[in-house]
Amino acid sequence: MIYLASDHAGFELKEKVKEFLKKEGYEIEDCGAYKFDPADDYPAFIAKAAEAVSKNSDSKAIILGGSGQGEAIVANKFPGVRAAVFYGNLDIIPLAREHNNANILSLGARFLTEDEVIEAVRLFLETPFTDEERHVRRIEKIKKIEEGLK
Repeated sequence: MIYLASDHAGFELKEKVKEFLKKEGYEIEDCGAYKFDPADDYPAFIAKAAEAVSKNSDSKAIILGGSGQGEAIVANKFPGVRAAVFYGNLDIIPLAREHNNANILSLGARFLTEDEVIEAVRLFLETPFTDEERHVRRIEKIKKIEEGLK
């Protein structure tokens, strides 16, 4: 399952990502925004997607906003979520997946073209986690920090 979420700044690109994912055969759930509203606020939309990923470890999400930064901050508040921000250098995406097992890709819509977004999403979804011991160990340490915050 791939969850999608954006605010007004990422709305148009979210709709393009939704089309792409449907065409590729992915199962998706749109967590909003459901229409363009220049006065909307991203936290509720992003939280819905991040909570879903937090509860379903096999899922991923694509979230979009102006910079992707605030969206990632919200997403990373949820246990088990590892959101990575992308707005330009494709080399970061394989590292985020392979080394950090990132399960949410946060995109800065004001800094990316439609083609860059689609390529980033494709790369994110096709790149597996390496399962190397050092990366697994680090993710387990992150989980222990999360547990200590409860």
